[in-house]
Amino acid sequence: MGYQVSSLDELGEGYGFRKVRQPLGVTAFGVNALVFPARYEGPNHYHDHQDELYFVHRGTATFTFDGVEHEVSEGGLVHVESTTHRMISNRTDADLVLFIVGGKDGYVERDGHVVSDEDLAKRVAIKEMQQ
Repeated sequence: MGYQVSSLDELGEGYGFRKVRQPLGVTAFGVNALVFPARYEGPNHYHDHQDELYFVHRGTATFTFDGVEHEVSEGGLVHVESTTHRMISNRTDADLVLFIVGGKDGYVERDGHVVSDEDLAKRVAIKEMQQ
């Protein structure tokens, strides 16, 4: 199958990891969601090979690097190189939901293609809306 559709609710419940990669058939990179309860302080950790990109989907996360804290709210993004020690905490009274993508071996050049002139017009139109 060339695609798979799901939701965080369909991938699990409660706190902790929501495994995304296997249920959706992702093989090109690692991907998970992580749900923290209120006032939860996560473990300080690092990776051997995999850089990570964190997206704060809901709530406010506190990222700590070398003793320096960074508060990141909904919509925020944080990139962390593999061997960098990082701790992620939820210092609020609400749940925190993170979406995490991990990978290694670098960027794959942009290789997307539109499939029709109509699709090309849509791509051009959205760029013009930003101006």
